[in-house]
Amino acid sequence: MRLTPDAWIFWQYGFFKLNATIVFTWALMAVLVLGAALITRRLATGHERSRWQNLLEIVVTAIVGQISDVGLKHPRRYLDFLGTLFLFIAAAALATVIPGYEPPTASLSTTVALALCVLVAVPLFGISGQGLPGYLKSYVQPTPIMLPFNLISELSRTLALAVRLFGNMMSGAMIIGILLSITPFVFPIVMTLLGLLTGMVQAYIFTILAAVYIAAATRSSKVAPPPTPEPDT
Repeated sequence: MRLTPDAWIFWQYGFFKLNATIVFTWALMAVLVLGAALITRRLATGHERSRWQNLLEIVVTAIVGQISDVGLKHPRRYLDFLGTLFLFIAAAALATVIPGYEPPTASLSTTVALALCVLVAVPLFGISGQGLPGYLKSYVQPTPIMLPFNLISELSRTLALAVRLFGNMMSGAMIIGILLSITPFVFPIVMTLLGLLTGMVQAYIFTILAAVYIAAATRSSKVAPPPTPEPDT
């Protein structure tokens, strides 16, 4: 039994390997791009809209609402990045119902790549929101002694994002594979449905954590001035 899709090799030439992780990742991205192009090619602004457009608006509105609830101002500014993260991880989990498919998120290389995207995006959004001096200043608050601890925090939470997603997705695939070999057919079906739910939860958690990190990076360090007392009348 394969532990990760990295072990499924389609083609190899010397050190170059084309494994299932690469194939399914690019196939999933192609499906997402094609689906987005088909859904958005004929958007209507009137009262009569297609079912696909209604579904698209529901998904976008829900993601925007969650981003706003995290505390990010102007949530549509972060919609492209956070929405893409959520849709990719969710689609990778939902596609497990296809026979022969293995989610690329069950590979540590994929989850590390997603975590690195968050690692790069956080300072970019932070610099964009506070400016370079303001963002760098956040690393030495409340005292300069916190500089190494803040740097370690950046790296450790990136590692935690990758390992958390990888562990949950890989464990689900392994459990289903084990049940297929030792139990009747009905139990793997139940576990597959549970795996779909787990995949959606993991997509939500990963996206929310990324939004929280971005919100912390874009939060202004300036303290609001105390309210001016009203004069006595």
